[in-house]
Amino acid sequence: MSGYSGSEPLGRTAALEGAPTSARSQAASASQSHRLRSGGLIDRQQPLQFSFDGKVMSGFAGDTLASALVANGVKLVARSFKYHRPRGIITAGSEEPSALVEMRSGARKEPNTRATTQELYDGLVAQSQNRWPSLRRDFMSINQLAAPIFVAGFYYKTFMWPAKFWEKVYEPLIRRAAGLGKSAELPDPDHYDKAWAHCDVLVIGGGAAGLSAALAAGRAGSRVILVEEDSRLGGRLLSDGGEIDGMHAEEWVRRTTDELTALPNVRIMVRTALFGVYDGGVYAALERVNDHVPVPGPHQVRQRVWRIVAKRSVVTAGAIERPIVFPGNDRPGVMMASAVRTYVHRFAAMPGRKVALFTNNDDGWRTVEAIQQAGGDIAAVIDPRGKVPAEYQALAELSDLRVLSGGVSDVKGGVDGVRGVVVTDGNGRTQQIDADCLAVSGGWNPNVGLSCFHRGRPVWRDDIAAFVPGDSPKGMTTAGAANGEFSLGACLRDGHAAGAAAAAECGASGNAGEASEAGDEVYAISPLWQVKAKGKAFVDFQHDVTASDVTLAQREGFESVEHLKRYTTLGMATDQGKTSNITGLAIMAEATGRTIPQTGTTIYRPPYAPVAIGALAGHHRDENFHAWRLTPSHHWAAARGAVFVDTGLWKRAQWYPQPGEKDWLESVTREVLAVRNGVGFCDVSTLGKVDVRGADAGTFLDRVYINAFSSLAVGKARYGLMLREDGIVMDDGTTSRIAEDHYFLTTTTAKAGPVMAHLEFCRQVLWPELDVQLSSASDQWAQFSIAGPNTRKLLQELVDPSEDMSNEGFPFMGAREVKLRGGVTARLFRISFSGEIAFEISVPARYGAAMAQNLMIAGRDLGVTPYGTEALGVMRIEKGHVAGPELNGTTTADDLGLGKMMSKKKDFIGRVMAGREALTAPDRQVVVGIKPLDQKRRLRSGAHVVPKGAIPGPETDQGYVTSVCYSPMLEQWIGLGLVERGRERFGEVVRIHDPLRSEDYEAEICNPVFYDPEGARQRG
Repeated sequence: MSGYSGSEPLGRTAALEGAPTSARSQAASASQSHRLRSGGLIDRQQPLQFSFDGKVMSGFAGDTLASALVANGVKLVARSFKYHRPRGIITAGSEEPSALVEMRSGARKEPNTRATTQELYDGLVAQSQNRWPSLRRDFMSINQLAAPIFVAGFYYKTFMWPAKFWEKVYEPLIRRAAGLGKSAELPDPDHYDKAWAHCDVLVIGGGAAGLSAALAAGRAGSRVILVEEDSRLGGRLLSDGGEIDGMHAEEWVRRTTDELTALPNVRIMVRTALFGVYDGGVYAALERVNDHVPVPGPHQVRQRVWRIVAKRSVVTAGAIERPIVFPGNDRPGVMMASAVRTYVHRFAAMPGRKVALFTNNDDGWRTVEAIQQAGGDIAAVIDPRGKVPAEYQALAELSDLRVLSGGVSDVKGGVDGVRGVVVTDGNGRTQQIDADCLAVSGGWNPNVGLSCFHRGRPVWRDDIAAFVPGDSPKGMTTAGAANGEFSLGACLRDGHAAGAAAAAECGASGNAGEASEAGDEVYAISPLWQVKAKGKAFVDFQHDVTASDVTLAQREGFESVEHLKRYTTLGMATDQGKTSNITGLAIMAEATGRTIPQTGTTIYRPPYAPVAIGALAGHHRDENFHAWRLTPSHHWAAARGAVFVDTGLWKRAQWYPQPGEKDWLESVTREVLAVRNGVGFCDVSTLGKVDVRGADAGTFLDRVYINAFSSLAVGKARYGLMLREDGIVMDDGTTSRIAEDHYFLTTTTAKAGPVMAHLEFCRQVLWPELDVQLSSASDQWAQFSIAGPNTRKLLQELVDPSEDMSNEGFPFMGAREVKLRGGVTARLFRISFSGEIAFEISVPARYGAAMAQNLMIAGRDLGVTPYGTEALGVMRIEKGHVAGPELNGTTTADDLGLGKMMSKKKDFIGRVMAGREALTAPDRQVVVGIKPLDQKRRLRSGAHVVPKGAIPGPETDQGYVTSVCYSPMLEQWIGLGLVERGRERFGEVVRIHDPLRSEDYEAEICNPVFYDPEGARQRG
């Protein structure tokens, strides 16, 4: 990760020469035309086969897909987004902008995977994307001929007119052209997970600085988590080597890792990319648990999102090498110089037979050493600084290197990659160099993204020509290359100091030890951002943004960096401009005559690296999309074949289908008729339940309900309506008085939580002087509604024979505790939501399933029928009872026909505001009944009510249908609705207009109580 410079070679090649290899390994090596005979951190004893675009190739364990492609001599791996130009591998890390491929196939197909980060495994299948019919012969490369049209702002300028073309022509074309790869069209078979972790010190990045920081904090005694996005620790040490504490860097990494692993307070997480920094010391990271295998093992997840809570963090995320902008800089075979070193040293793969180097800084010269050590050929070194540092001049003379002063003004080649490099000197003279690979180094950018996620702004440093972190989030420090320290020795010291300081700030008092020692190489750079010459020169490789796009944006007034970003899409691709943003700013700065710091930077936002939606969701998908709650009788209902519906978090039985019933309507009709003609029961445990106790409990309820409860007799229940402070109905329910100082109230299922919160606010804030206590009892009681003419007969089989269940002994709206046969105490309420004689019986929740079973046993001879929420809804509509669709947050008590309940003898919440002119206007929409004139016509909720003969529209809209059902008692569809002046219009014929379903018919406005308007049945 770090971008330090060092002079020590890795020293691994000779050590690995002559290592024994199997016959399969030798065959694999022979098939890899660009694989070095020895060296690298690959396991030649584990050859792997993979395919790219159907061609089978081989690699070794330890390879990435990119390194294996390099070893097999593959240069063309992709087509660019807009122009479909041939593209190759540019980098060796997560900053890769071009080498995006589709991984796997079928349901596991995943587009836009970086070949540079995808670990190779046996049987890996990858496809190129954004091309047709093939990668080499892409029909859409014709777009290059239209390049003068596809400039910055093309979409904004082109698709504005004619306006009618947008929906039918422009949008479909843009959608087909958008994107790179194609997602799988089948459900993802893999599982994802989310987890929490806590630590004192979080170290982000496992390079030289990160290892040093983790070691210091761990030795001091802090709880440490070290996250590294790569599959192994070491960062740039794996590619650039060096000498630390007198040993090769690879050996130092091994020893340091062993010590960290042995510390019980240190946790190492590889394959884990930190992508977000949030408030309160919370960090988000993505662990690629099983992306390096074909299929996750049994009961294993593919990826896991970690939420890490840390007291302090040390960002050692290194630096990213940036390109130089010149014509043809996107040709396959043009690579970052550090990437060339990575493929040579870490993966033993030579990117080219003849490599040219274009660098404006000392670090780029290290690529010369890497290639020479591996036996490669250096075609030339192009260094625009004029005077090459003495040590590299000596290297050039010793090796008889061709060193040119000037810049690359063109790259010759095609789909097969680079064939030659054109160099132009300061006098305008050009010469062409034969080469099949061009290594480019424009300097290093410290990885400031994570340190700027809280809207921090980075600070410019002229000595390294790059931004470094400025104001970082609270508790965060940066170290190493991420902090602009580019020498190996400085990285080690900076990381150690940051880790020790973070541990001390967390209270650790142990000995952090001494920092490891290494040389301090000089990093000198003469900024060169662009070589101006004829031809397309790319700034943002992933979005095909060219240097001319940036200057065009400036000419057209889009000079602000935020405008530049959006007008050109610079930095808006999946790589977030990691290799392009600073270069784009430099070109804009030159065009405007400002400095780069004056030009500024855009806002940095998470995620730092792409994160799959599946990983963010974790297990919250399909039936686990959200948390769910089960009623006490759920498993009993499931065993009887109930169909369930999600009601908030609850899963409620919707209906109970029987053999031979062809649809839900037939099942619901049967259940309704069974209740109307016999007896049935429904689990209503989901109702909110609140115990209200205390000497002032009655006074408290008087203030929160519109009607009085302090006068309610013990052993009686009463329907109540609760308003918000603005006079709008909040909720309804029944409240029973169990004792002088004890009330038990119920709420609707949906408002159980909000009502409890409202009551607590009233108790604690509005009237703390009242002697009243509240406790939620929603989960403590299983409650069943038993309804129908045979209800008493059924209850007499359940309750103790001593209980008087007669109409006189247990009158309508009675409430008391009763003994059940067997001795269990239950609460019984004579409340009806169905219009039939009905009771609600509550037993402790642990007896819920047993109560359902006993109801079936006790009512066997009575034909007892369990019914669901649909039948419950049908019966409440037949009786004109309001529910959720009518209690919609806009209706008043009078709108619902309950205005007379509002007491004039006491105050209550919402009383004054309910009297506002608009809420008492005579033309308000009020609850009415609606039934189609054609009894065979199906009424649908949401349909609009329009005067007969009027043209439907906003001016004639007088209301809408809120609830509908098929009424078995009336043998037609009926509904409730909210209609202007509805109670004055009973008997009026109106037009029902349903534009969504293209339906239009006539209906009659009527009394909302369709069935038994006198209420005789529920009182019998």
